[in-house]
Amino acid sequence: MTHMGEWSKVSSFSRATKRSEEATITNGRVQSLPIKEIYPDDKNQLHLDSKSLDSLSQPHCLVCMNKESCRIVRSRTKLMNTLIERGKPQEVQSIFNALIEEGHRPSLISYTTLLTALTIQKHFESIPSVISQVEENGMKPDSIFFNAVINAFSEAGKMEEAMDTVQKMKESGLKPTTSTYNTLIKGYGISGKPEESLKLLEMMSGEENVRPNIRTFNVLVRAWCKKKNIMEAWNVVHKIIASGMQPDAVTYNTLATAYAQNGETCQAEGLIVEMQNNRVQPNDRTCGIIIGGYCKEGKLKEALRFMHRKDLGLRPNVVVFNSLVKGFVDTMDRDGVDQVLKLMKDFGVKPDVITYSTIMNAWSSAGFMEKCREIFDDMVKAGIKPDGHVYSILAKGYVRAQELEKAEELLTAMIKAGVHPNVVIFTTIMSGWCSSGRMEHAIKVFDKMCEYSISPNLKTFETLIWGFGEAKLPWKAEEILQIMKEFGVQPEKSTVLLVADAWRSIGLTKEANRMLGVLKTKEKTNQVKTEEMPFESLEKIYQKKSANAYQPNILQIPPVVTNDQKGPASATRKGTMMMRDGDFSLEISSLAAKSMNLSHTCKFGERLPIICQKQSRGQLGVYGQFPQSCTVVFLN
Repeated sequence: MTHMGEWSKVSSFSRATKRSEEATITNGRVQSLPIKEIYPDDKNQLHLDSKSLDSLSQPHCLVCMNKESCRIVRSRTKLMNTLIERGKPQEVQSIFNALIEEGHRPSLISYTTLLTALTIQKHFESIPSVISQVEENGMKPDSIFFNAVINAFSEAGKMEEAMDTVQKMKESGLKPTTSTYNTLIKGYGISGKPEESLKLLEMMSGEENVRPNIRTFNVLVRAWCKKKNIMEAWNVVHKIIASGMQPDAVTYNTLATAYAQNGETCQAEGLIVEMQNNRVQPNDRTCGIIIGGYCKEGKLKEALRFMHRKDLGLRPNVVVFNSLVKGFVDTMDRDGVDQVLKLMKDFGVKPDVITYSTIMNAWSSAGFMEKCREIFDDMVKAGIKPDGHVYSILAKGYVRAQELEKAEELLTAMIKAGVHPNVVIFTTIMSGWCSSGRMEHAIKVFDKMCEYSISPNLKTFETLIWGFGEAKLPWKAEEILQIMKEFGVQPEKSTVLLVADAWRSIGLTKEANRMLGVLKTKEKTNQVKTEEMPFESLEKIYQKKSANAYQPNILQIPPVVTNDQKGPASATRKGTMMMRDGDFSLEISSLAAKSMNLSHTCKFGERLPIICQKQSRGQLGVYGQFPQSCTVVFLN
């Protein structure tokens, strides 16, 4: 209990963190952790269930129960650190959770590692919960844990909490180091208050064995540059020299970046003279900043001139060359691209996937898909594996060229190559079919996407709504709103406006105004609750029977869209809806057939919108008078 006594001296430390988010503690157990809201998946939660909490308070491991060093805890904590080093901080939570579920008590190092992982992922709202658990387990925070907390608050820009933590650190008998102050200076830079960092320099001078180092000043230089105050950044450089130190490559590269971002790359290049005068060798990073700056300004000849500077002795890497390639591609300068590729060969630098994709994108955007495909084939021959972005470029190009079959064939090619298609490429291909009026193909792509367990997003659904609007099928466009609900995707203002436009396109302004009325109501309440949205033509027609399972062919396309629709008409299937007043048939989706009930009679304007006899016999867009009632018959 001595640890609890010592920790009680700094109990306000936990209270300070609760300004960000409260964590309820009852009988020594954490009852609520904010991380629950971040990770809906159980495997990624930070132990919220009562079983886990019981395990946390009463470990089953005999070694942990005796508060001794447990080999398993050490091993798992080491694994957590390894995951962070490998760039997989998101996997740390599951390892931490497993420790508790298996009846172990995480060590202070475990909590410190978890805190580091959460900070990397910017899950700052979880900081108070980690601190609370450390407190409740009677652990005495060490300087490493305190510094991890300070870093978390600094990264979050919560400098009041960070400074409070420093004070508690001192009260517990631990002394801040130069690294601690560097972290605080970084935090003030993130929060946009670099002027506050000057006070920290004064505080450092009052501490024993704590002195500003070159990193301290470099962090401050970066803070001023981020605020676009290069004059103050130079004042810091002068302080570096006055303190008996010399600016290093990081100092000058930070200044060069600021100049380049401000459109003053010539000033950035001018820094090289000062670097050389101070015996600081420009590096590849310096070269990349300057060449990238010139390319961004459209000064490609200047970029090439700098590339040929022999006094620097630099060997540009592929990143630098890619900047040049992009610069010439953006200006459609083919000779310039060839010149850069020749330079790459001269320097012995091999093009990478970014080099090839940049050139591919240029050909694709210009409509030269044969050339685009040639570059793709060259990349494959060079042994470079295309990624999802490369396939997206091809898909977008084929869609522009209306070579939609080739675009869709890419999906099979991607799977064969071991590249998992994403929602972007599926939506791109769907947009192609939508623009050509062949909605039955767009829906097939939608179904295939669902078969691959890829969740459609807002853009996907808005693409389909737009497609049905172009096909003069506004009732199908509005049906998408219900399907969005099935997938848990909330419609936005743009979504509702697309549906309204779809109704307006066939002259039904009353239906369009109804949708706009829904939008106004939504904006007034400022609360989007799909189940309460007053879509009358949906709510009165549809009664959901099953919302959990995805139904194959969730959207079926009418066999007839317009008189000039491309592609074969699909066969009439079960669930075809026949209109009493005309011979126009509309095939409804299987989702509608399974999850919606329609009454046999409806009044126009209140339920299902109906195309009248004159409309159905003529081309959509030529409007006649609408009957006041209609009959809907299901053919079983």
